[in-house]
Amino acid sequence: MRRTGFTLIELLIVVAIIGLVATIAVPKLINTKERALVASMKSDLRNLVTAEENYLVDHSKYTTDLGPDYHFSTGNQAPAITLTGDGWTASMTNPNTTERCAVFIGSTPLPPATREAAPACDRGASTTTPQP
Repeated sequence: MRRTGFTLIELLIVVAIIGLVATIAVPKLINTKERALVASMKSDLRNLVTAEENYLVDHSKYTTDLGPDYHFSTGNQAPAITLTGDGWTASMTNPNTTERCAVFIGSTPLPPATREAAPACDRGASTTTPQP
C-alpha cells in the first residue's frame, strides 16, 4: 500500500515543536522593541551633547533651544533641557515605553545619569505614593 501525506501523530509532533519554539522566541522579541526605543533615546541624547557643545563653541553659552540644529527620532518626545550653573541637564521619554533617559554636562547630575555626557536610562519615577 502506498502512503501519501502525514499521519496524525506526525502532525501533532510538528505542532508541539512549533509551539515550544514560539514560547521561547516570543518573550525575546517583545523585549527587542523596548530595547530599540531606549537605544534611540540614548542616541538622541548623545547627539544633543554634540549639538550643545557646538552651540557653546559658537555662542560661548549653552541653550535650551537649539532650533533647527538638533533633530530627535520620530516617536521620542523632545528633550527637556534645563540650564545649570556650569552646564545643563536633559531628559527624554517615549510614549511607547516606561523608560526615561537623562544626560548632563557640568557638576549637576540628573538621575539616572551619573557620568557627565553619558546618557543613562531607568524605568522612571514610581507612580505610587509611599505609605507612612
